[in-house]
Amino acid sequence: MKDAFLSLDRFTAAVGAGMAGEEVDEATVSVGFLTQQGVRHSGRGSSYRNHVLSLRVEDSVGSCAVEPGVLTDELVVECVGAPVGRLLRHPEPAVRIAAADAYLMWRRPHHEHAEEVRLRRGSSLQKSLQRADVVVGMVPEHARRVLVIGVVNSLLHQLRRRGVDYVACDFKGGVTEWGEPIVHDAMAEVGGCDAVLASGMVAGGETFEPLLAHVRATGTPLVMFAQTASAVLPWFLGSGVTAISAEPYPFFWLDGGASSIYRYSGPRNPEPGKDIR
Repeated sequence: MKDAFLSLDRFTAAVGAGMAGEEVDEATVSVGFLTQQGVRHSGRGSSYRNHVLSLRVEDSVGSCAVEPGVLTDELVVECVGAPVGRLLRHPEPAVRIAAADAYLMWRRPHHEHAEEVRLRRGSSLQKSLQRADVVVGMVPEHARRVLVIGVVNSLLHQLRRRGVDYVACDFKGGVTEWGEPIVHDAMAEVGGCDAVLASGMVAGGETFEPLLAHVRATGTPLVMFAQTASAVLPWFLGSGVTAISAEPYPFFWLDGGASSIYRYSGPRNPEPGKDIR
């Protein structure tokens, strides 16, 4: 496949080398913050937590979700004032991803390159279900068994409503809202599924590259719902990723008002069309 991005580390290195704009060494992070959130939607029997590192570059905020306790307040503050180019070489993957996400969102904002979908104001559950309806609507209609990486019960609800079978997979394990076991190893399950629905959080872990390799080799559709790396992942369209629901900060779970997500589909050839291996 031509013009393919195959490695997230090589991709961020290419951004640092000026692939997406020569301002990368002059653009600095003006704000850094860590959002720590817990939620239990009304009527749901389970709760979950989110910890998200966010960095601001000019008018854009990039984000990367992390496990609780991974990042210290001191590390977040150390990012403030640093040039993006330096942070793209940071030893912490979440910093590299958040910095790349912020820079790329500034250089290539979602509203100029993707279809905006408005979520109506509502409760946390109402907005979660709205988002899930959009995301699941991007899964190909022929898919009968979907591997869901990063369990969001509203996504499972929408798959169930459509009569689509699924395998729920999440690092934390446990059970779904309907008592179904959640598996840990995505790559052990992907061969038995005809589509993948994956959280952008996989970009910060060890699953992303083998997952890309699998879907590229098999032609399995890969749809991503991304708060983490929402401006990074569109560069992988046509390199294994089929479609993306991109959601920049602030996320739907932070505000009951109307908000936007951005729908990408189909291949694109990122400027300048290099094969990053």
